[in-house]
Amino acid sequence: MNKRVVLIVGIVLLLVITIAVYLIYPIFNVVEKNEEIAIKEGSIIAEGIFLPSAHEVKGKAIVIDDNGKNILRFEDFETINGPDLRIYLSTGLDVTDAIDLGPIKATKGNINYELDNSVDLEKYDNVLVWCRAFNVLFSYSEIR
Repeated sequence: MNKRVVLIVGIVLLLVITIAVYLIYPIFNVVEKNEEIAIKEGSIIAEGIFLPSAHEVKGKAIVIDDNGKNILRFEDFETINGPDLRIYLSTGLDVTDAIDLGPIKATKGNINYELDNSVDLEKYDNVLVWCRAFNVLFSYSEIR
């Protein structure tokens, strides 16, 4: 084999390994977080159970009025990780009309996301765990 072919094969192999690590490593990376929140009686605005789409999930999503601030809380949440997972409030089960709440903070535990008080929770009544890298819905919760 000439040196050029060996070099090309080596570069392709390195590229394949790099992509495989990027795609597979997050699945085994469990990030656990347990954030506290003071919940007063009658302060729950909406809630729903997480349902699977592309991946299994456990837990529920709760919107809480915490002294005038709306908090989206994931309780007893558990999912697998993935590349570029983000949390959205959406009108449906896609991100066509959605509010990006940022990257997922943890794949296990109790997690809080502060919401702007201007968010219309009657319109944006779906919480999505979305893989932006592959444009895939991991799981969702219809909050009512």
